[in-house]
Amino acid sequence: MAEQDWGTNKRAFAAVSLPTLFWVVAFFLVPMAIVWLYSFGENRGLTDIDISGTLDNYKRATEWLYVTIFAKSFAVAALVTLICLIVGFPVAMAITFASEKWRPWLLLGIMLPFWTNLLIRTYALMMLLGTQGFANKGLGLLWGGASWVKTLVGLEPLPTWEPVELLFNNFAVVFGLVYVHLPFMVLPLYAALDRLDRSLIEASLDLGAGHFRTIMRIVVPLAAPGIVAGVMITLIPALGAYLTPDLMGGTDSQMIANVIERQFKKANDWPFGAALSFLLIYAMFILIALQSLRRKVPEVR
Repeated sequence: MAEQDWGTNKRAFAAVSLPTLFWVVAFFLVPMAIVWLYSFGENRGLTDIDISGTLDNYKRATEWLYVTIFAKSFAVAALVTLICLIVGFPVAMAITFASEKWRPWLLLGIMLPFWTNLLIRTYALMMLLGTQGFANKGLGLLWGGASWVKTLVGLEPLPTWEPVELLFNNFAVVFGLVYVHLPFMVLPLYAALDRLDRSLIEASLDLGAGHFRTIMRIVVPLAAPGIVAGVMITLIPALGAYLTPDLMGGTDSQMIANVIERQFKKANDWPFGAALSFLLIYAMFILIALQSLRRKVPEVR
């Protein structure tokens, strides 16, 4: 059977694409356009918004308070992405070089968290990190064991164990975001590493390069597309994360998504919330555009 040419079968192409196109326009582009118009409006009472074309909302977003929140959100998202890359790369390599018997089970373990609601996973992590959670209980047992060892050798025992505050601070936010977004980094890395020509690795080792040098000079450059993909799909969701900072962060751990949520709910300032939202979207577009330009620019040897 000859292959079909979509250019000459426009009706079939339209039948397949129109429902999807309608869905995207009606339920994504149109709502986004409405919110974008709101960013140029101002409140007229509790429920009315006048689309006056004002730029005051964007000017207000450049105030130092919101600039620092944007900067902190970018810093937290970048740190989360870096940790996910450092942790995820060895995990992806381990899955890649695992036997055919174990590889599907390892991949299943990476994807298993997606089968559970994010809210439930976040509450489970909060129970783990709480003052009465397993983390503090384990640290308490280690502390008690160290105190007992000191008494055995005739030294003064350690003071009474005080639980460590692992929740409602910046550490909890970063830890929670890494926990949530790590699979987003591992899967693209695995997809890139799985396509590597392993003979190149064997040749590098045979020529005297150590394992670390082989990884840095052979594996990492060849896995660069997967690294870039993993960074992008980890950085962007982490930057817009709302639930984890809201539940696990303290008063000084709020990110820009939490500020946007308050504008739409408690403050009832939809125009300003819309402006903050689209500033975040503009920033993401700039990052994606820069990445696209970097890929198009040929390397100079």
